[in-house]
Amino acid sequence: MFQLLYPLVHAIQPFLVPICFFFAWTFILLTVWSLVSMTLSGFSKVREMHRIPCADCQYFTGDYTLKCTVHPSTALSEDAINCPDYAPAPSPY
Repeated sequence: MFQLLYPLVHAIQPFLVPICFFFAWTFILLTVWSLVSMTLSGFSKVREMHRIPCADCQYFTGDYTLKCTVHPSTALSEDAINCPDYAPAPSPY
């Protein structure tokens, strides 16, 4: 049975190495590109989240049930970045 496939295998064999080489490097490059893209996206998201001022506001309670007494629905979200009611918390010293 395999004797029937012998000519086909020998006809394809010279093309297997370049095809496998191409697909292997394509897979490696796509993986690296995906990892770099994911890392850059993560850094931009972290940079955006550090702009949220809620933790330093005097109206921030720290309680998970009522995070902010003025704007409880937008506290600790991206909507709170330009909060008009932000007031720095008094220094504990």
